[in-house]
Amino acid sequence: MDNIVLITGATSGIGEACAKKYAAAGHSLIVTGRRAERLEELKLTLEEAHGIQVLPLVFDVQDRAAVEQQLGNLPVEWRNISILINNAGLAAGRDLFEEADLQDWETMLNTNVHGLLYVSKVVIPFMIANKKGHIVNMGSIAGKEVYERGNVYCASKFAVDAISKAMRIDLLRHQIRVTSINPGAVETEFALVRFKGDEAKAAATYDGITPLSGEDIADTIFYCTQLPAHVCINDLVITCTRQAGTYYFNKQP
Repeated sequence: MDNIVLITGATSGIGEACAKKYAAAGHSLIVTGRRAERLEELKLTLEEAHGIQVLPLVFDVQDRAAVEQQLGNLPVEWRNISILINNAGLAAGRDLFEEADLQDWETMLNTNVHGLLYVSKVVIPFMIANKKGHIVNMGSIAGKEVYERGNVYCASKFAVDAISKAMRIDLLRHQIRVTSINPGAVETEFALVRFKGDEAKAAATYDGITPLSGEDIADTIFYCTQLPAHVCINDLVITCTRQAGTYYFNKQP
């Protein structure tokens, strides 16, 4: 199979939107996530709608052994991965530094940083062997500017920014493209996860603005990966019109 796209964190939000976008364009997909039922539902929906093949893999990117077992043992026909979208990530809590929960910090670092590294380390050799590849790392505007109560979430996304730059340099000799996508406010399950299921706090995140959607980011990623082979968008920050930074918003009543 050609044109295989691997998307981590595909059970909701940006990852799910990417899966739908690439499936509609005829790409076969490897989709990963922690929720088996959602992945299976996504597989059935996309295969029926677009006549493509979908391989769902259930694991947590924090689990190095699971990543290596699942991705390292892909059937040969699924190893021709042309695009890797390192989308799995989260924020946990929004607390002052001295009040934050250590478990929240560890979960963010293990998912946003270690998970991205584990997946990339397995997939990159496939790309090198195939002599092609494009890696899209999901960063954040929080990886460009630190904000109050962002502390370790910001640190994790600053790390993604640095890793993306390092990948771009080290993989240059293999002509593997690396793009870092850094969104501002996107209305997905992100805020609900960050506030640990508090729907009121999650909804208040977007009061007074029209935030980006998962589909907006999927469209942007798709555009970046469909450019001619000699063109690479290295780093892109995208916000809604009413946002100009991590803490600059023009909110309407």
